[in-house]
Amino acid sequence: MTESAGVLRSIEGGLVVSCQAYPDEPMRDAETMARIARAAVLGGAAAIRLQGIADIRAASDLTVPVIGLWKDGDADVFITPTLEHALAVAAAGADIVALDGTRRPRPDGRTLAETIAQLKGQHPDVLVMADCGSAADGVQAEAAGADILGTTLSGYTGERPKTTGADIEVIAQMVAACTLPVIAEGRIHTPSVVAAARAAGAFAVCVGTAITHPTTITSWFADALSHRI
Repeated sequence: MTESAGVLRSIEGGLVVSCQAYPDEPMRDAETMARIARAAVLGGAAAIRLQGIADIRAASDLTVPVIGLWKDGDADVFITPTLEHALAVAAAGADIVALDGTRRPRPDGRTLAETIAQLKGQHPDVLVMADCGSAADGVQAEAAGADILGTTLSGYTGERPKTTGADIEVIAQMVAACTLPVIAEGRIHTPSVVAAARAAGAFAVCVGTAITHPTTITSWFADALSHRI
């Protein structure tokens, strides 16, 4: 079993926890994110998704695979948008590099296939997760050499409507259209929806806000009280 196959096997059927904070928030600190990641692992996370070079480095002691990304810029493509970003994420220690896997133009002018090929040319052991917005994105990302597909960008590219909760339909569509593992991600807020995503064929399920973003979680409860009858 190759190292990459071992990484995939350790994630299959498991929960990926995304530990991210928005800029200028009290928790926007690399060591804070690393501590949250360690706590998530204690709770049973099979992998951790981290944003930013400092966060990835701060969590280098994790015992589960790290999916790393770098959000940068204000263009449509901002999740690890260029080869330079992808190389930096891999060099920081990520086991899996997550990048924009849509069919939109990339800021550095490279195609997705060129980006993946050049990344793997320098980091042959790293896996690539393509964050997609539709099944059509997934088909292209698979052809471009990605190892994992994610539904991360469903509802954010204009190709599909933004659903109130998880887009279970796109999970099923991507699983049907592609052969690569599909990680369900995006607006998954309850254990029952995690189960529904898995039932739709997801290889693994990623949850972020509902576990690691206390500002949003608190607002859910506060809003419930403010709207009580």
